Amino acid sequence: MPANPFVWYELMTGDLDAAVAFYGNVVGWTAQPFEGGDPPYILMGVGPREHAAGMMTMPDELKSAGVRPHWMGYIGCRDVDAKTADVRQAGGKVHREPWDIPNVGRISVVSDPGGAVFGLFQPKEMDEPPPLPAPMARGHVGWRELYAADGEQAFRFYADQFGWTKERDMDMGPMGVYRIFAIDGVGSGGMMTKPPQVPMPHWGFYFTVPEINAAVDRVKAHGGQVLNGPMEVPGGAWIIQALDPQGAGFNLVAPPPAAG
Repeated sequence: MPANPFVWYELMTGDLDAAVAFYGNVVGWTAQPFEGGDPPYILMGVGPREHAAGMMTMPDELKSAGVRPHWMGYIGCRDVDAKTADVRQAGGKVHREPWDIPNVGRISVVSDPGGAVFGLFQPKEMDEPPPLPAPMARGHVGWRELYAADGEQAFRFYADQFGWTKERDMDMGPMGVYRIFAIDGVGSGGMMTKPPQVPMPHWGFYFTVPEINAAVDRVKAHGGQVLNGPMEVPGGAWIIQALDPQGAGFNLVAPPPAAG
């Protein structure tokens, strides 16, 4: 049976118009309002038919609960109700029970046993799910990264629930082991036990840009903050970790520079 990949990424923000403008400038996305979205929902991508992510204003109840602007990823599944129950049975937490989005699908919001939040998404038309973008496709998520409460426990959870496999482990010295995981044989992300300075377990997502230094300049020019990098990673890609002007964490990755 095929493994379950991440299929969608969503930003909840305090200023929707400002977020649309920031990521449009930094990542190169264009915006398209989702018809019938209430509250407004904006589809972002490199073209009108190549959506990579969505954005919406954070609901008041989340603001009141102290939730900050953030990105969240959704893992695809064929039966969101059954998988939500599986996550609960495996020690995870259900933050919002499954509900329907008309003409789109059915979703829930859960967290793994260590507390990292993610969504589950069952598309309305499961017979013909949309194809996933190629690895490192411009404007799409090129890497997914989990800072886990316990890296080994987290890997077992995602392997059991979604069929992910270990590609290899990297020894990070004092920071511990960084495990690269594969989805259907394709290296798709990494996970590790979070360092003490990271306040809580969470997923992070790396949006692909053509070149990292120009992207750093765009982040700074449009009010973002670079927290870490640019840094070369194994394989020759370059990354940064950053905050957008509303305080949501995001990451960028660029492929290795062309030889010559």
